[in-house]
Amino acid sequence: MGSLLMAKVKETTGIVGLEVVPNAREVLISLYTRTLKEIEAVPEDEGYRKAVESFTSHRLQVCQEEEDWEAIEKRLGCGQVEELIEEAQDELKLIAKMIGRVQGCLNCEVIGSTEIPLLSFFSPIEGLFV
Repeated sequence: MGSLLMAKVKETTGIVGLEVVPNAREVLISLYTRTLKEIEAVPEDEGYRKAVESFTSHRLQVCQEEEDWEAIEKRLGCGQVEELIEEAQDELKLIAKMIGRVQGCLNCEVIGSTEIPLLSFFSPIEGLFV
C-alpha cells in the first residue's frame, strides 16, 4: 500500500438526524456553483448578493483545493461538511425567496429602509373610505 493514501472515512456526524454524506466535497462544489449562478438574479448592488458571492466563492475555492473532508472543515472553520451542505441548501431556498421579493416588489414604496408593497400597504386604508 506504500504510497497509496487512504482517505479517512467519517462514520458519524455526532449530530442526531444529520447523516454522513460520503461525497460531501462533490455535493458542496455542486451547491456552491449553483448558488453563485442563481445569486446573479439578485441586483448587483444588493448587500445580500455581495455577501453571498463573497463567502460562497471562498468556500467553493476551499472545496476545489482540498480533497479531504477534514481539511475542508478545518480551513473553513464553519462546522462539519454535512452542516455546510444543509446551509448551502438553505441559502438556495433563500435566494429563491429574495428573487421573488425583488420581482414581486416592482410596485413597492420605500419607507425608511423597508420596502412595502403598495397594494398591501394601501388596501386596509382604502377600506376605510368605502
